[in-house]
Amino acid sequence: MKVSVIICTYSLDRLDDFIAAVRSVLNQTYDPVEVVLVIDGNEQVDRKVREMFGDLNEVQIVTNNENRGLSYSRTQGVRQATGEVVAFLDDDAVAEPDWIAQLVRGYEETNAIAVGGRMIPEWMATRPPHLPEEFFWLVGVDYEALREPWSEVRNTFGSNMSFRSVVFEEIGGFNEEVGLTAESQIQADETELALRMRRAFGKGMLYQPDAVVAHKVFQYRTRVTWLCRRAFWQGYSKRTLETNRVAIETTDEQEFLSHLVTESIPRRLQELSRQPSSEGVQQLVMLSVLTACVGLGYLFGIIRS
Repeated sequence: MKVSVIICTYSLDRLDDFIAAVRSVLNQTYDPVEVVLVIDGNEQVDRKVREMFGDLNEVQIVTNNENRGLSYSRTQGVRQATGEVVAFLDDDAVAEPDWIAQLVRGYEETNAIAVGGRMIPEWMATRPPHLPEEFFWLVGVDYEALREPWSEVRNTFGSNMSFRSVVFEEIGGFNEEVGLTAESQIQADETELALRMRRAFGKGMLYQPDAVVAHKVFQYRTRVTWLCRRAFWQGYSKRTLETNRVAIETTDEQEFLSHLVTESIPRRLQELSRQPSSEGVQQLVMLSVLTACVGLGYLFGIIRS
């Protein structure tokens, strides 16, 4: 089973991280692997990437004429891919050496049409004391309490997901209207694609936690203002899916809110009553603040539409 891994990038500021991501794929234990690199409208990045990887037989390089955003770039990568399976990795992430082997295991041992893996944090500074693990998803990291190994989920993070090529042949690529661009902070293209996949095939994505990718969490992404802004746009993105005539499944969101109210917050209150700590108080406050920000983003989407 040949696997094509698509990695997109757009900025010289991310070049070192992008190179690390590419090398983590080139050093996989699995074979055969094809690497499709998509440069989103940056001639300087294109030149440097071609100098470094252009001579490798297993690497294809695609360059957009202008900056078009992640959704467009991923779709261009899919069009160039020749593998039976297409996988995605972000330019600020590093895959474990057996990442692809574990994704393929998901296809070989089940009848899955899409397989996603586990995202773990690589803190570029230190883990911030105010960020509760319940909201690790804001920085692209799984909250394992709500993940059941080898279960069917709606979708995993875009930096650790894969699909059989027939999925894209059937439903097309990513929807640019709900994807991240230089002008828009909407990030719902992965969910929208997964919903189209479910409608077409009647199946979701298999969660394979042994397929591990480390997501770099830069210090600026741990600031309270950045987290609140991110939470706001996540709420707005959910509403955008609805206004784009997507019948969004709210099971995941309802389960998360229920978990916060019935399990997480009560547990944290009990822990604070037994052993008060500044970190515990900060995280409890942030649980409320970030939940409110998501709600405000959703409300803003209703008003704007």
